[in-house]
Amino acid sequence: MPTFLFDQTIFGPVISRRLGISLGINLLPNDSKLCSFDCIYCECGWNPEKGSVKAVFPTRIKVERLLREKLEDMKREGTLPDVITFAGNGEPTMHPEFPAILDDTLRIRGEICPNARIAVLSNSTMLHKAKVVEALKKVDDNILKLDSGISETIKVLDQPVGRFNLEKVVQNLKQFNGSQIIQTMFIRGTFKGTKIDNTAETELAAWISLLREIRPKSVTIYTIARDTPANDLFKVSIEELETIAFRVKKETGLEVQVSG
Repeated sequence: MPTFLFDQTIFGPVISRRLGISLGINLLPNDSKLCSFDCIYCECGWNPEKGSVKAVFPTRIKVERLLREKLEDMKREGTLPDVITFAGNGEPTMHPEFPAILDDTLRIRGEICPNARIAVLSNSTMLHKAKVVEALKKVDDNILKLDSGISETIKVLDQPVGRFNLEKVVQNLKQFNGSQIIQTMFIRGTFKGTKIDNTAETELAAWISLLREIRPKSVTIYTIARDTPANDLFKVSIEELETIAFRVKKETGLEVQVSG
């Protein structure tokens, strides 16, 4: 099905289902996806075949300049964002200068829009890097993906590039000591003949068990809202998401945000 790429380094502002008025920062190439996952539901489509595209990251200087220019324009217009969000065409923490760019962003935020939050949407695969972890500890909304408590399900849903070890990911997630937000996509369908439903009882029990272990600040659950690269994928109803949220609150005491 049709999908889209963010063709600018600074994009938006957009109205986010979860974050409000969000100004986006895309640290990945503007003409292709680059990610350590290849999620079957990703709105940016599939990763390009290995070697078919040369990844060109925006430079730190370029990101700083474009962000400052955009925020100054928004300030003149009286439309400053609620949040500045690192997202875009893949995994933002893959940028080799991510920690330094985040520091630049925090400084510019303080100068121009001190009331705006800083958010990072990450798939949790770069948390073995100490500099990435230390950088993420500085943001207001450190949003980290955990789509299942079962490794085999993550391998189907998220299609990790290279080796994937769920136990190590969970240990890495625990480094934030309750300052992180866990984000989970709930979805149903089939992919290459494999049935997918991470709302099933075995799935929910395993996922909630990991939430108890990680003890995040909160949990965000959502479902697909746009076209997906894989066919035969279906939304989970808002009513079901609300039921899942109620169960998480009851069994863990964690706050849960639902985005339909």
